[in-house]
Amino acid sequence: MTAVEKIEEQLASLRIAKRSVLPEEPAYLLDMDLSKPAQSESSRFVAVSCSNQSIRVYNRETLNFLREYRSCPGMLSGVRFAHACDSVVFSACGDGTVKCWDVRSASQKAVQVFRGYPSNVFISFDINCSDLIVCAGTEKAEKDTFLVFWDARGVTNCAGTTKEPLGVYSESHNDDITKICFHPVKPNLVVSGSTDGLVNVFDINKDSEDDALISTCNSDSSVSFVGWSGKDYKQVYCMTHDEGFCWWDIAQLDTEDPITLLHVLDARNTVCIENDSLHYLVGGLYHEKVDKLFLIGGTYTGNIHLINCGTDGLSLVGTLCGGHSATVRSFCWNLTDESLLTGGEDAQLLLWKPGAVERSFAKKTSMKSASSVQKRVRVHSSSLKSKRKVKF
Repeated sequence: MTAVEKIEEQLASLRIAKRSVLPEEPAYLLDMDLSKPAQSESSRFVAVSCSNQSIRVYNRETLNFLREYRSCPGMLSGVRFAHACDSVVFSACGDGTVKCWDVRSASQKAVQVFRGYPSNVFISFDINCSDLIVCAGTEKAEKDTFLVFWDARGVTNCAGTTKEPLGVYSESHNDDITKICFHPVKPNLVVSGSTDGLVNVFDINKDSEDDALISTCNSDSSVSFVGWSGKDYKQVYCMTHDEGFCWWDIAQLDTEDPITLLHVLDARNTVCIENDSLHYLVGGLYHEKVDKLFLIGGTYTGNIHLINCGTDGLSLVGTLCGGHSATVRSFCWNLTDESLLTGGEDAQLLLWKPGAVERSFAKKTSMKSASSVQKRVRVHSSSLKSKRKVKF
């Protein structure tokens, strides 16, 4: 059995195990993250960023609601747990801050606030694997866009304090910075994506932004998602707002070989799905055990597609049906127990497990309030102008 066939078998065995109770104020579930397990333990919490400017925290196994944090004014952008402390969760906010909460506390007060500069509106962020550095990306203000960095040490024992930035990168992007993703194991490496079409890889240990910029790749479109893949995570990939996909091998930078592994202008036209269709891409996941990169996509009616990435193209692995009734916006795939968490525009949070049986199955109707979600990035310009030479 090939690696893809094994994953296909695992996907086919997934069934809905738990479904969160619909809250009094339904909202789109835009992003989610699992708390990092302590030693041999499993993840305890799942945090979800919602369209009503809140973060909701649930028990990861039961999907019982635990906490809700409000962040007004300003839309929240993403949610991330710390790596070493599974009760600490972060989110970036449109008010120019990254806030950190402790889910063990019932207090609505953030245990730490990372404050940007007056013009900053943060729409993306991440924390590195050593929990030492927080980085957030801004919307374009006048002619400027920034990657802002903070020292994240001491977040759990300095309750209520505010931290000022360590510094910024301001020259490498010229439009909204929509996604930031630190390297999974190397704390000094970070990749950023923007509506300017560029995907930049930085080594933040370098003294200047110019020296820190390792590579600039051009997706030729507005970037919606970035991630790392490959053995030792030496590859980066991105998705675009018009459902394109790009994949690069950074290890080839010092060779004569091209670094582009695959460039798909529109995945909706290339992935063949029998009796169904692909309407959008959600994100990606590199499966270390089988050394494969997979994409998650879906349909507006809630079907979820798992897509295999190869240098020869994209291909469907399998489809999950019957869970969501509207667009799926977020997911977490736990490779340890082969479970999957999904959230969408139907306000539902679902836990899928191999061979599970849901005790009370009642599919919810789709939410109709499309206006409740503000689009946080502008449509990219057709003429992409890079400040730097792009290497392919």
